[in-house]
Amino acid sequence: MPETPGVPGQGAGPRDGARTEKDGVPRSLSAVLDGRTLPGVLSWPAGRPVQEALDAALAAGWQGTVLDLEGVTDKAEFMTRAATALRLPSWFGANWDALADCLGDLSWWPAEHGGRLLAVRAWQGYAAAEPEEWRVAESVLADAVARWRDTDTGLAVLLTRDAGGPAAARR
Repeated sequence: MPETPGVPGQGAGPRDGARTEKDGVPRSLSAVLDGRTLPGVLSWPAGRPVQEALDAALAAGWQGTVLDLEGVTDKAEFMTRAATALRLPSWFGANWDALADCLGDLSWWPAEHGGRLLAVRAWQGYAAAEPEEWRVAESVLADAVARWRDTDTGLAVLLTRDAGGPAAARR
């Protein structure tokens, strides 16, 4: 998998797809990257390559990775993909509690400044195949974002509708 940078965000709504003149990324993401808004869970506009978000994050001093869920239809594969994309520590137990523990203690994913962006790509298939499990995943991700929100190195989750490209490894 090729390596790429990352970004966090907050605020869903009609302006998510709006561009700023400054950097061309949606305003909600731009506001997170420059510190005007706290990190959160952000929707990425359909059809826009997630690489644009990752590049903007890197330029702002953020780190990021893509959790590619394309073709994932069960919890076991979700956990395998998460462990690989995030380079989770060896103590990761491949269950929701263990994922919550890992995302609650990001010592294994240090950030000196900026923050961390987890872009979750092609999640819709998993959500359709395992709606209850997807609700748990959403809850784990939202709780992790909330845990890191008021720190200098927050965590943001970007839910993408990007249909193209392989997952990017963590940077």
